[in-house]
Amino acid sequence: FARIKRPILYAMVAIAISVAAEGNALIARVWELTGRFIEPALMGWVLFALVKAFAQAMEARTEAYQDELAARSRRTRIAIFSRTAGFVIVFVTVALVLFGIPAVRNIGTTLLASAGLATLAIGAAAQPALKSLIAGMQIALTEPIRIGDYIVVEGESGRVEDIRLSYVVIRTGDERRLIVPTAKFLDGSFQNWTRAGGGITGSVVLPIKPGFPLADIRAAYESLLAANADWDQRTGSLHVSEINVGSIELKLVMSAKGPTALNRLRPAMREAMLEWLREHMADALCDDV
Repeated sequence: FARIKRPILYAMVAIAISVAAEGNALIARVWELTGRFIEPALMGWVLFALVKAFAQAMEARTEAYQDELAARSRRTRIAIFSRTAGFVIVFVTVALVLFGIPAVRNIGTTLLASAGLATLAIGAAAQPALKSLIAGMQIALTEPIRIGDYIVVEGESGRVEDIRLSYVVIRTGDERRLIVPTAKFLDGSFQNWTRAGGGITGSVVLPIKPGFPLADIRAAYESLLAANADWDQRTGSLHVSEINVGSIELKLVMSAKGPTALNRLRPAMREAMLEWLREHMADALCDDV
């Protein structure tokens, strides 16, 4: 209601003036000159406000979703489809306003015709923009990424903050914003760490000297891991991943609900295991650790 209040108010004023014009010649002459521009503009404004209000209401309902993946999927589709509808409304409104100007009536006709034949009217110069626009619609339908997904593209990682018709905004861990064309997510490869539910798995490599009991180290790791709130209890194991001259590498495998929790869990477990080795097996630490 807050979004549609103002356009509805102005539309009612326009209706009142139109009714008054029927009984007053002066108002009728003025309205005949200005109404051809005001009426389509107000109609477009009301429709645009209704689309945005409906999208906002639908997005608010997703907060009650228990399934996080379903909520992210719904928010992504709402965002893309509402922006597409808004673009179409603005496009047609501008064309209708141009219809009210006799000198540029042909321009308005061309714009309306191009709404159905956009690929022919935009031309070669706008092909990249059109490609990104179509890619945005494909993303909404196929969902290779969603708002809130944690992705890695071109060596940069972060969460999808927003998906526009022509580009995607990715927020990195250091609060930078990466602007990536939507077409890139269909033409190239990228990593999506949260494409499916169930959390993610990571690991930490810990080098030690050979000759020490691995069972004690494994028991200590499992105990420290169980005490960490970021561990989701799916995966937690210790393996020997590499044997070198004078050292062996222990791979500490762990899982968390999401990338943020995993980014906290990995350094915390590395630090906890180093501290445990310092207290209980100081000689096991390699000289370069």
